[in-house]
Amino acid sequence: SRRSILLLGIASSATAWVNNGIDFRSTEFSSRLFMSANLHGEGSCFMPLKQLDEGTLSPRIVQIAGAFPGLSTEDFMAVQSEEGPSPGQWMYDFSDPDGPQMGTVAIEGSNDVIKCKDPVVIMAEHTSLNISLPDQINNAVDVLVLVDRAVKTFAERKFLVTDVGGKTKIGAYETKSDVEGEILGQVILVQIPWLSAMGKKKTGFMEEEEYF
Repeated sequence: SRRSILLLGIASSATAWVNNGIDFRSTEFSSRLFMSANLHGEGSCFMPLKQLDEGTLSPRIVQIAGAFPGLSTEDFMAVQSEEGPSPGQWMYDFSDPDGPQMGTVAIEGSNDVIKCKDPVVIMAEHTSLNISLPDQINNAVDVLVLVDRAVKTFAERKFLVTDVGGKTKIGAYETKSDVEGEILGQVILVQIPWLSAMGKKKTGFMEEEEYF
């Protein structure tokens, strides 16, 4: 029988910042946005970034073996588990290759996350969204883009996901007339992993904490 996934542990996973060979070009993120769309930091438009620090303990994704009483030993032993995410990282679950989703990832709870009525996550490389990271980081870093598909209305300088010719675009617009394509949802959160090149733990002084 098909088993559910509980957002507390991990089944088949990969660390947050590893590309894992996934081709992000098919989504045609910001590198091919129309000129009217702003990226992060452009036109006074800033994505809602959340930087994890080296002490952040992300949720785990744990498989549910079944229901008791009546759970067979075979079903109990059939599910798999792996180590949880390292501090400052998160984990993916790609255990359902037949499902419509690419995989599953646990997002830490917050008011913005809880308020989402129809949330989905897009995996993106930080460079595709114009997000700056320390110069010591030479490779592309995966970030999580949380989108609420229930929010389909225009909002000035809010980052939207739009459909243009069957492909998704991510960008912010100054006026509604600038938006090209159908609005599919609004970006609620962009989560960035912590990497060793990002330095020491946050101190409370902004000038010492500007990882991005």
